[in-house]
Amino acid sequence: MQHRMKTHPLTTEQIDELLIRALTGTLATINTDGSPYAAPIHFIYLDNAVYFHGLPKGSKIDNLKADPRVSMTVYEMESLLLAPDGQPCDTNTKYRSVILSGLASLVEDMGLKKEILSAIVKKYTPHLNSNAFPDNMVKGTAVIRIQINSLTGKYYD
Repeated sequence: MQHRMKTHPLTTEQIDELLIRALTGTLATINTDGSPYAAPIHFIYLDNAVYFHGLPKGSKIDNLKADPRVSMTVYEMESLLLAPDGQPCDTNTKYRSVILSGLASLVEDMGLKKEILSAIVKKYTPHLNSNAFPDNMVKGTAVIRIQINSLTGKYYD
């Protein structure tokens, strides 16, 4: 276990708060040739799962269909912590981070897709929350659920 995971773990409540508040995360999947693929995503954290949406075709979807194992990082950097003596090697970072791993799957249920898309709109563009989703748009949008298998968080102040 990493040293900071032992000395600076986030509580469950702090992990939940960061996952709810953070605007972006980095999703890591496995390419079909076995190489890693990491992409920034917008997401929501709901009922102990992560959801995101996108086009129904592309590298993320191809990778998830071939191998549903994923990892995701969410990170917020607040500031640099400069050493009092000005030594660059002693500069640190005030941050909060979460790393999760799990299994990703496409959400097929139209009702759940609408619920998730509505939650995404509420988080990122709340002024558009009352607008309806046309069925063809919902059908043409991939909604992915990550069932979390492991979740850790750490901080440094």
